[in-house]
Amino acid sequence: MKTILVPVKMVLDSNARPRVRTDESGIDLSGMRMSINPFCEIAVEEALRLKEAGLAEEVVVVSIGPAKAQETLRQALAMGADRATLIEIDETVEPLAVAKLLRAVVGEEQPDLVLLGKQAIDDDCNQTGQMLAALLGWPQATFASAVRFEDGRLLVTREIDAGLQRLSLPLPAVVTTDLRLNEPRHCALPNIMKARKKPLKIGAPADYGVDIGRRLKILAVRPPAGRKSGIRVATASELVGDLRAAGIV
Repeated sequence: MKTILVPVKMVLDSNARPRVRTDESGIDLSGMRMSINPFCEIAVEEALRLKEAGLAEEVVVVSIGPAKAQETLRQALAMGADRATLIEIDETVEPLAVAKLLRAVVGEEQPDLVLLGKQAIDDDCNQTGQMLAALLGWPQATFASAVRFEDGRLLVTREIDAGLQRLSLPLPAVVTTDLRLNEPRHCALPNIMKARKKPLKIGAPADYGVDIGRRLKILAVRPPAGRKSGIRVATASELVGDLRAAGIV
């Protein structure tokens, strides 16, 4: 392989507590800490491991989002990616529009493999990888928990309800990563400094001729209802009695 393309997304840090806007139009991100989507970070790590094994020449990362998403790309570059592209846009982009923009980037970069997280932890859509594969007409493997090469084909182990499924894909292909695929590396300070000098191209959706008009309407975003407090029982028999009274047993 020559190039592995890894799309990454900037999301609200998983340790931060989301705040719903007062008008229920979405999540208020002002002043909140942002970070790389964990599934995307796993995809970057796997791409780097493939490159380090001599199976690829370069790893290119791409993100679609506001100017602040440069920080997310710099994190991927600090991990070891070679160069980055930011398609800058301030508004939220729906999965189909993201897939169309990525298709345009694929046409520009001509990668042999697209590795991306199976979903983003902000919207949990789990759609972009599948849509991109369909738009490209490429084979796909989702929820990858293991990836290796054998006889010029990509062998992917994926987790399904019944256990494990193994797929053999020709290249080029699209693969989405699961949590158990790997453990992403930590970025050392020298690599963080080096990342500042790596190429980062900035463009706009118009540069790729993609219509990003919204097709979905968010009716309301609300925080989950609070849980009722539990009760304590003194004995097991009291617990059984309460369960019977509630009709559970």
